[in-house]
Amino acid sequence: MAGMFDYDVAFSRNVGWVTEAEQAALRRKRVAIAGMGGVGGAHLLTLVRLGIGSFNIADFDTFDVVNFNRQAGATMSSVGRLKVDVMAELARDINPDLGLEVSREPVSEENLDAFLDGVDVYVDGLDFFAFDARRETFAACARRGIPAVTAAPLGMGTALLCFMPGSMSFEEYFRLDGCDETEMALRFLLGLSPAMLQRGYLADSSRVRLANRQGPSMVAACQLCAGVTAVEVLKILLGRGRVLAAPWGYQFDAYRRRLVHTWRPGGNRNPIQRLGLAIARRQFTGTRSAGVGDG
Repeated sequence: MAGMFDYDVAFSRNVGWVTEAEQAALRRKRVAIAGMGGVGGAHLLTLVRLGIGSFNIADFDTFDVVNFNRQAGATMSSVGRLKVDVMAELARDINPDLGLEVSREPVSEENLDAFLDGVDVYVDGLDFFAFDARRETFAACARRGIPAVTAAPLGMGTALLCFMPGSMSFEEYFRLDGCDETEMALRFLLGLSPAMLQRGYLADSSRVRLANRQGPSMVAACQLCAGVTAVEVLKILLGRGRVLAAPWGYQFDAYRRRLVHTWRPGGNRNPIQRLGLAIARRQFTGTRSAGVGDG
Protein backbone atom coordinates (compact mmCIF):
# COMPACT_ATOMS: atom_id res chain seq x y z
CA MET A 1 0.00 0.00 0.00
CA ALA A 2 2.87 2.39 0.76
CA GLY A 3 3.99 2.06 -2.86
CA MET A 4 0.67 3.57 -3.94
CA PHE A 5 1.38 6.84 -2.13
CA ASP A 6 2.11 9.90 -4.26
CA TYR A 7 2.69 13.21 -2.45
CA ASP A 8 1.58 15.35 -5.37
CA VAL A 9 -1.69 13.45 -5.69
CA ALA A 10 -2.32 13.19 -1.94
CA PHE A 11 -2.13 16.95 -1.42
CA SER A 12 -3.27 18.16 -4.83
CA ARG A 13 -6.54 19.51 -3.47
CA ASN A 14 -4.58 22.06 -1.43
CA VAL A 15 -3.42 23.59 -4.70
CA GLY A 16 -5.56 26.53 -5.64
CA TRP A 17 -5.38 28.00 -2.15
CA VAL A 18 -1.63 27.53 -2.43
CA THR A 19 0.42 27.34 -5.61
CA GLU A 20 2.20 24.17 -6.72
CA ALA A 21 5.49 25.83 -5.79
CA GLU A 22 4.18 26.71 -2.33
CA GLN A 23 2.96 23.15 -1.79
CA ALA A 24 6.41 21.89 -2.73
CA ALA A 25 7.92 24.38 -0.28
CA LEU A 26 5.69 23.08 2.55
CA ARG A 27 7.01 19.59 1.85
CA ARG A 28 10.51 20.84 2.73
CA LYS A 29 9.51 22.40 6.06
CA ARG A 30 9.86 20.99 9.59
CA VAL A 31 7.48 21.78 12.46
CA ALA A 32 7.98 20.87 16.13
CA ILE A 33 4.97 20.07 18.31
CA ALA A 34 5.29 19.38 22.04
CA GLY A 35 2.26 17.51 23.38
CA MET A 36 0.14 15.02 21.48
CA GLY A 37 -3.13 15.40 23.40
CA GLY A 38 -6.26 17.36 22.56
CA VAL A 39 -4.68 20.23 20.68
CA GLY A 40 -1.26 18.72 19.89
CA GLY A 41 -2.66 15.62 18.19
CA ALA A 42 -5.09 17.71 16.16
CA HIS A 43 -2.24 20.07 15.20
CA LEU A 44 -0.14 17.18 13.94
CA LEU A 45 -2.79 15.58 11.75
CA THR A 46 -3.97 18.93 10.37
CA LEU A 47 -0.45 20.02 9.47
CA VAL A 48 0.34 16.61 7.96
CA ARG A 49 -2.71 17.02 5.71
CA LEU A 50 -1.46 20.49 4.83
CA GLY A 51 1.49 18.68 3.28
CA ILE A 52 4.26 19.72 5.67
CA GLY A 53 6.98 17.14 5.19
CA SER A 54 8.77 16.79 8.52
CA PHE A 55 7.98 16.99 12.24
CA ASN A 56 9.61 16.72 15.63
CA ILE A 57 7.00 15.54 18.13
CA ALA A 58 7.21 14.89 21.87
CA ASP A 59 4.97 13.47 24.60
CA PHE A 60 5.49 11.13 27.54
CA ASP A 61 1.83 10.45 28.44
CA THR A 62 -0.45 7.53 27.55
CA PHE A 63 -4.02 7.52 26.28
CA ASP A 64 -6.87 6.88 28.70
CA VAL A 65 -10.66 6.68 28.42
CA VAL A 66 -10.99 10.21 29.83
CA ASN A 67 -9.35 11.46 26.61
CA PHE A 68 -12.07 10.07 24.32
CA ASN A 69 -14.16 13.26 24.13
CA ARG A 70 -11.48 15.37 22.42
CA GLN A 71 -8.14 13.74 21.60
CA ALA A 72 -7.55 12.62 18.01
CA GLY A 73 -5.69 9.42 18.88
CA ALA A 74 -7.88 8.30 21.80
CA THR A 75 -9.66 5.02 20.96
CA MET A 76 -10.22 1.71 22.68
CA SER A 77 -7.27 0.25 20.81
CA SER A 78 -4.95 3.05 21.97
CA VAL A 79 -5.74 3.00 25.71
CA GLY A 80 -2.51 2.57 27.65
CA ARG A 81 -0.31 3.31 24.63
CA LEU A 82 2.01 6.30 24.40
CA LYS A 83 0.27 9.18 22.71
CA VAL A 84 3.33 10.07 20.68
CA ASP A 85 3.57 6.54 19.22
CA VAL A 86 -0.12 6.42 18.30
CA MET A 87 -0.02 9.85 16.68
CA ALA A 88 3.16 8.99 14.78
CA GLU A 89 1.40 5.96 13.32
CA LEU A 90 -1.63 8.03 12.30
CA ALA A 91 0.60 10.68 10.74
CA ARG A 92 2.60 8.11 8.76
CA ASP A 93 -0.65 6.50 7.63
CA ILE A 94 -1.48 9.82 5.94
CA ASN A 95 2.01 10.42 4.56
CA PRO A 96 4.33 7.38 4.56
CA ASP A 97 7.20 9.57 3.37
CA LEU A 98 6.95 11.81 6.42
CA GLY A 99 10.16 12.84 8.17
CA LEU A 100 9.36 12.21 11.82
CA GLU A 101 11.54 12.56 14.92
CA VAL A 102 9.76 11.14 17.97
CA SER A 103 10.62 11.92 21.60
CA ARG A 104 8.99 9.94 24.41
CA GLU A 105 10.26 12.29 27.11
CA PRO A 106 8.83 15.58 28.39
CA VAL A 107 10.45 18.61 26.79
CA SER A 108 12.99 20.21 29.14
CA GLU A 109 16.13 22.32 29.12
CA GLU A 110 18.13 19.10 28.71
CA ASN A 111 16.55 18.03 25.41
CA LEU A 112 15.19 21.24 23.83
CA ASP A 113 18.24 21.79 21.62
CA ALA A 114 17.71 18.41 19.98
CA PHE A 115 13.93 18.85 19.85
CA LEU A 116 14.18 22.20 18.06
CA ASP A 117 17.04 21.24 15.74
CA GLY A 118 16.26 22.18 12.14
CA VAL A 119 12.77 23.43 13.01
CA ASP A 120 11.06 26.20 11.01
CA VAL A 121 8.08 26.76 13.38
CA TYR A 122 7.17 25.55 16.86
CA VAL A 123 3.51 24.77 17.67
CA ASP A 124 2.46 24.56 21.32
CA GLY A 125 0.44 21.44 22.14
CA LEU A 126 1.30 21.23 25.84
CA ASP A 127 -1.30 20.82 28.55
CA PHE A 128 -2.65 24.15 29.80
CA PHE A 129 -0.96 23.65 33.18
CA ALA A 130 2.50 22.63 31.87
CA PHE A 131 3.93 26.05 32.68
CA ASP A 132 7.58 25.11 33.29
CA ALA A 133 7.89 23.15 30.05
CA ARG A 134 6.04 25.85 28.11
CA ARG A 135 8.21 28.67 29.44
CA GLU A 136 11.42 26.74 28.71
CA THR A 137 10.28 25.86 25.18
CA PHE A 138 9.20 29.37 24.22
CA ALA A 139 12.44 30.78 25.67
CA ALA A 140 14.46 28.31 23.59
CA CYS A 141 12.50 29.30 20.47
CA ALA A 142 13.24 32.97 21.16
CA ARG A 143 16.97 32.25 21.53
CA ARG A 144 17.01 30.34 18.26
CA GLY A 145 14.84 32.79 16.33
CA ILE A 146 12.08 30.20 15.78
CA PRO A 147 8.50 31.48 15.36
CA ALA A 148 6.20 29.95 17.99
CA VAL A 149 2.42 29.67 17.91
CA THR A 150 0.04 28.84 20.76
CA ALA A 151 -3.71 28.35 20.48
CA ALA A 152 -5.79 27.47 23.54
CA PRO A 153 -9.12 25.57 23.58
CA LEU A 154 -11.34 27.94 25.56
CA GLY A 155 -14.98 27.03 25.96
CA MET A 156 -16.25 26.31 22.45
CA GLY A 157 -13.67 28.46 20.75
CA THR A 158 -9.99 29.27 20.57
CA ALA A 159 -7.57 32.09 21.33
CA LEU A 160 -4.32 32.43 19.38
CA LEU A 161 -1.02 34.22 19.91
CA CYS A 162 2.12 34.21 17.76
CA PHE A 163 5.58 34.96 19.11
CA MET A 164 7.86 35.99 16.25
CA PRO A 165 11.63 36.53 16.22
CA GLY A 166 12.46 40.09 17.26
CA SER A 167 8.99 40.76 18.66
CA MET A 168 7.63 40.57 22.20
CA SER A 169 8.63 37.32 23.91
CA PHE A 170 6.39 34.83 25.70
CA GLU A 171 7.81 35.83 29.09
CA GLU A 172 7.52 39.55 28.38
CA TYR A 173 3.89 39.09 27.45
CA PHE A 174 2.68 36.71 30.18
CA ARG A 175 5.05 37.77 32.99
CA LEU A 176 5.04 34.45 34.86
CA ASP A 177 8.36 34.85 36.66
CA GLY A 178 8.06 34.47 40.44
CA CYS A 179 4.39 33.39 40.33
CA ASP A 180 2.89 30.37 42.02
CA GLU A 181 0.95 27.94 39.85
CA THR A 182 -2.49 29.46 40.48
CA GLU A 183 -1.20 32.92 39.56
CA MET A 184 0.46 31.46 36.45
CA ALA A 185 -2.85 29.89 35.44
CA LEU A 186 -4.65 33.21 35.82
CA ARG A 187 -2.00 35.15 33.92
CA PHE A 188 -1.84 32.58 31.14
CA LEU A 189 -5.63 32.46 30.81
CA LEU A 190 -6.18 36.22 30.78
CA GLY A 191 -3.18 36.76 28.55
CA LEU A 192 -4.54 34.32 26.00
CA SER A 193 -8.09 35.62 26.10
CA PRO A 194 -8.35 39.21 27.37
CA ALA A 195 -11.93 39.31 26.02
CA MET A 196 -12.89 36.12 27.96
CA LEU A 197 -15.65 35.32 25.45
CA GLN A 198 -16.03 31.81 26.88
CA ARG A 199 -16.84 32.84 30.42
CA GLY A 200 -20.57 33.57 30.09
CA TYR A 201 -21.83 30.12 29.08
CA LEU A 202 -19.96 27.68 31.34
CA ALA A 203 -22.71 25.29 32.45
CA ASP A 204 -21.07 23.79 35.56
CA SER A 205 -18.37 25.88 37.26
CA SER A 206 -17.62 23.08 39.73
CA ARG A 207 -15.77 21.30 36.90
CA VAL A 208 -13.05 23.99 36.88
CA ARG A 209 -10.49 23.25 39.60
CA LEU A 210 -7.34 25.24 38.97
CA ALA A 211 -5.65 23.96 42.12
CA ASN A 212 -6.13 20.38 40.88
CA ARG A 213 -5.08 21.19 37.30
CA GLN A 214 -8.52 20.33 36.00
CA GLY A 215 -10.92 21.96 33.58
CA PRO A 216 -13.42 20.94 30.91
CA SER A 217 -12.36 20.83 27.26
CA MET A 218 -14.32 19.96 24.10
CA VAL A 219 -13.33 18.52 20.73
CA ALA A 220 -14.85 21.49 18.88
CA ALA A 221 -12.41 23.84 20.59
CA CYS A 222 -9.44 21.55 19.93
CA GLN A 223 -10.30 21.34 16.24
CA LEU A 224 -10.73 25.10 16.01
CA CYS A 225 -7.27 25.46 17.57
CA ALA A 226 -5.82 23.21 14.88
CA GLY A 227 -7.56 25.07 12.07
CA VAL A 228 -6.48 28.57 13.04
CA THR A 229 -2.97 27.41 13.91
CA ALA A 230 -2.56 25.69 10.54
CA VAL A 231 -3.35 28.96 8.78
CA GLU A 232 -0.83 30.91 10.86
CA VAL A 233 1.82 28.24 10.30
CA LEU A 234 1.17 28.32 6.56
CA LYS A 235 1.55 32.11 6.50
CA ILE A 236 4.77 31.96 8.49
CA LEU A 237 6.32 29.15 6.43
CA LEU A 238 5.41 30.67 3.08
CA GLY A 239 6.02 34.30 4.05
CA ARG A 240 2.58 35.05 2.74
CA GLY A 241 -0.03 37.20 4.46
CA ARG A 242 0.28 39.33 7.57
CA VAL A 243 1.15 37.59 10.83
CA LEU A 244 0.11 39.53 13.91
CA ALA A 245 2.65 38.92 16.66
CA ALA A 246 2.06 39.40 20.40
CA PRO A 247 0.92 41.70 21.94
CA TRP A 248 -1.62 41.29 19.13
CA GLY A 249 -3.85 38.21 19.22
CA TYR A 250 -7.39 37.10 18.61
CA GLN A 251 -10.14 34.94 20.05
CA PHE A 252 -12.94 33.26 18.13
CA ASP A 253 -15.88 31.80 20.02
CA ALA A 254 -18.16 29.58 17.92
CA TYR A 255 -20.85 29.36 20.60
CA ARG A 256 -21.24 33.12 20.74
CA ARG A 257 -20.35 33.57 17.05
CA ARG A 258 -17.89 36.31 17.95
CA LEU A 259 -14.39 37.22 16.81
CA VAL A 260 -12.36 39.68 18.87
CA HIS A 261 -8.92 41.04 17.99
CA THR A 262 -6.90 41.84 21.09
CA TRP A 263 -4.00 44.22 21.63
CA ARG A 264 -2.34 44.39 25.00
CA PRO A 265 0.86 46.49 24.87
CA GLY A 266 3.00 45.32 27.76
CA GLY A 267 1.05 42.06 27.95
CA ASN A 268 -0.01 41.34 31.51
CA ARG A 269 1.73 44.55 32.58
CA ASN A 270 -1.00 46.46 30.70
CA PRO A 271 -3.32 48.39 33.10
CA ILE A 272 -6.41 46.67 31.69
CA GLN A 273 -4.84 43.26 32.22
CA ARG A 274 -3.71 44.17 35.74
CA LEU A 275 -7.25 45.19 36.60
CA GLY A 276 -8.63 41.92 35.24
CA LEU A 277 -6.08 39.92 37.21
CA ALA A 278 -6.87 41.82 40.41
CA ILE A 279 -10.57 41.06 40.00
CA ALA A 280 -9.83 37.40 39.31
CA ARG A 281 -7.68 37.11 42.41
CA ARG A 282 -10.33 38.65 44.65
CA GLN A 283 -13.19 36.68 43.19
CA PHE A 284 -12.28 33.00 43.27
CA THR A 285 -15.65 32.24 41.68
CA GLY A 286 -14.41 34.21 38.67
CA THR A 287 -11.50 31.81 38.22
CA ARG A 288 -13.86 28.87 38.58
CA SER A 289 -16.12 30.16 35.85
CA ALA A 290 -13.37 30.95 33.39
CA GLY A 291 -14.02 28.02 31.06
CA VAL A 292 -10.40 26.91 30.77
CA GLY A 293 -9.72 23.62 28.97
CA ASP A 294 -6.85 21.24 29.66
CA GLY A 295 -6.13 20.36 26.04
